[in-house]
Amino acid sequence: MTDLAPALAIDRSGLRAAGSPAGVVVARDVADVQAAVRRARADGLVVVTRGAGSGLAGGAVAGAGALVLDLSRLDRIRSIDPVDGTADVEAGVITAHLDAAARAHGLFYAPDPGSVGISTIGGNIATNAGGLRGAKYGVTRDAVLSVDVVRADGSLLRLGRPTIKGVTGYDLAGLVVGSEGTLGIVVAARVRLLPVPRRIATASAFFATLEDAAEAVAAIALSGARPAVLEILDGETLGAIDALEGSALRDRGEALLLAQTDGFGAEEEIAVVTEALSAAATHHEWTADPETAATLLHARRQALPALERLGRPVIEDIAVPRSRLAEAVRGIRAIAARREVPIYVFGHAGDGNLHPIIVVDPSLDELPESAVGAADDIFALALELGGTVTAEHGIGRLKREWARRELGPEVVAVHDAIKAVFDPDGILNPGAAY
Repeated sequence: MTDLAPALAIDRSGLRAAGSPAGVVVARDVADVQAAVRRARADGLVVVTRGAGSGLAGGAVAGAGALVLDLSRLDRIRSIDPVDGTADVEAGVITAHLDAAARAHGLFYAPDPGSVGISTIGGNIATNAGGLRGAKYGVTRDAVLSVDVVRADGSLLRLGRPTIKGVTGYDLAGLVVGSEGTLGIVVAARVRLLPVPRRIATASAFFATLEDAAEAVAAIALSGARPAVLEILDGETLGAIDALEGSALRDRGEALLLAQTDGFGAEEEIAVVTEALSAAATHHEWTADPETAATLLHARRQALPALERLGRPVIEDIAVPRSRLAEAVRGIRAIAARREVPIYVFGHAGDGNLHPIIVVDPSLDELPESAVGAADDIFALALELGGTVTAEHGIGRLKREWARRELGPEVVAVHDAIKAVFDPDGILNPGAAY
């Protein structure tokens, strides 16, 4: 199906590879995936697997000599077990669809990436996606019990366990999560579901500076509260959201923290959160009203769409220890001034995950040197502060050199050895992940 190749050879990162893929296979079942891998291996092609193409790091970008394997039609929710709290799903299931199906049973799927409405479970597994609820519930790996993987020779293997607990053997399912299609092709998974919280409370707090908001995150960490959601947005991002939504968030401050607690003690816990941030905030309030909470979280989810209206966003994704979050935002401000580029900052403050977004002229064929330099400076800052160059978007092809710098040559050699065991011919998404 080569006519589909141009549209399916890219993802949301904007990266393009040299040349066009040799072809596209839109798989309808696992047998199609196995046949495609065997054919690619026989024809000397590499395999680039994709779901919705919502990735931000170039992990699904394919060029000459590649076979694109589209899993978006493997979209069945095979079963949900309310007693065991598990779901068996195919890789092409949209994340929000799984969550909605689980809620019909009084359960929910905890990983909550910003792309929840369009991204697939397989893509989330490939990148070990995080999201807004990561502060309390972790990332995709924390929700995956087992994966069905098509290997580089076309054989099918189930890795992991069927039960909530289990420690037999190496954690090979955990190894595959986050491997970005370089070790095997995840075609299905058993994931963990949790009871829908009986109560939810949401707080908003505005600050005079982004640094003040970052300091408040540290105070919340020391308070003993454990918010399910703790999001940070700078004034520039608030202004962009206002322009998109017709809101007036920036009129209230130059930074916003959104916190959400859940469970039977949600109101008591949000009181602890608001007490912790009250010293630095210029204004704060909380609510147990679900409609008000939904409005606030909708505004947060509109951050990236708002920036996309301003130009081409270069979407970065770092994490630092929460104790150094204020240093990180100060450093990013300094980089923006030194490089003379606009950098918008928002992210999942509860686990130290920031998204510094550089916005450039969309008419440019290549990124300007100032933007490339700013991105490199941001990665260097993250490592200097004891952090990482990616927290949830993956390495893809855009961050490979920085990933190798973070890992170091000895650890890269271990990665190479593991890759050789799973994919001895190197046909599965070469050049991605590390």
